[in-house]
This record gives sequence, C-alpha cells and structure tokens, in this order.
Amino acid sequence: MGLIFNAVAGELPLVQRVWSATCEATTGFSSAVKTSSMLAFAQGDDGITVHVRGPETRGTSLTCLEGWEFFGVDLRLGAYLPLYPPSGLTDLRDAVLPTLPGGKILLDNRDWEMPTAQNVDVFVDRLVRAGLLFFDPLVDEIRHGERPRGMSERMAQIRFRRAVGISHRKLASIEQARHAAQLLTAGSSIADVVTAGGYYDQSQLARAMRWATGHTPGELRSGIPFLAL
Repeated sequence: MGLIFNAVAGELPLVQRVWSATCEATTGFSSAVKTSSMLAFAQGDDGITVHVRGPETRGTSLTCLEGWEFFGVDLRLGAYLPLYPPSGLTDLRDAVLPTLPGGKILLDNRDWEMPTAQNVDVFVDRLVRAGLLFFDPLVDEIRHGERPRGMSERMAQIRFRRAVGISHRKLASIEQARHAAQLLTAGSSIADVVTAGGYYDQSQLARAMRWATGHTPGELRSGIPFLAL
C-alpha cells in the first residue's frame, strides 16, 4: 500500500506500544478511532515536528506523503501530559511542541534532546522522572465501573475525562468498535461479529464501523487497511 507500519509492545509501564511508519509512496489511509493519548514525531522535507495527540472519536481519512517517516508511542490509558490535557487534543487537534536548532525540543521551558525511533522510550522515561508525564491510578477503577471511595459519580467522571480526554461511555463505544473492526479484518463473518461485538443487528454494526473506521463491514472484510496512527 506504500505505507509500512511496525509496532512493538511498550517496555515502560506507561507505554502501550512503540511504533514507526514509512511512506514509500503517497498513500491514503484511514485513521481509526482510538482511546489512548500519543506522542508522535513526523519527519518530512521541512524537518521534524513533535505532536502530542489525544483520543480519536471518529475515523478520519488521511494521506501519507512519499518520503515521510513517523514514529512515536501510544500511552497507557490514564497517562497524559498535564501541560497538554487530552480533552483539548481530541480528533487530531494536536499540540505541536516548539523545536529548536540542533535537534532540541522546548518543553516546560527546558531543552530536551530529540529522540529517535530507537530510543523514544528513553525520552518518555525522562518525562516521567521530570514529572511531566503523569498517570492517574484511579482511571482503571472508574473504567471498570468502580467508584473510588469518597468520590461522587460526577467527580469520578470529571477525573476520568481529565486523564483520558473522553467520557467513560465514549471510551466503551470506541473499544467495542475497535474489537469488531479487528474481527472483521481477520475474516470473521458479519453475522458473527454482530453477536461477538454486542451489536443489536447488522445495521447498528455498519453504522459503528462507518464512524469508527470510515469503512463498511464488507470493506473491512475485503482487506481494506485502517490504521490508528
């Protein structure tokens, strides 16, 4: 397809996966819905840009230009940079960090060495130790329907949205849709995915796949790629 994508499981507690992508030819693709925040680095003709990205609540058609290279990390759910709250970064409203001559990043009024695809996990670890990347341990409890002791339902939802960027309900619908899309791309029948994915009928599944990936269930089964970059 002209776009080569590689991902490995993250080795740090707050990193879900480390990924890289190369565009050998200009290629259109769909960025599917996702729940995690991300640190992403894009290398093109004009140099490198550094992005802090929040969740994506709808599938988006994007174009990868020939010769561009990308790498980054998907953060664990509940991990975020307080300087850039994820609620303000949803649906590709990235915060682009200033870069300085000599391959430096300006963050929190400090110069940071620009990482590479091979050591981006080290960069993330430095952010954690500097207190710039934070993890809210209550997110997992709230996610699984448990309300922290002494916290009202309203405050629990506010705290969840602050750390994740979207509501608990929206997160559940995104995870449901991603699971169904993965089953379809693996070749499962539409009828089986309706049942396994917890949808009422094929029409509801079709609507979910359209907003989540930009494709119909049939298109996903036929092998049309989608990537949540």
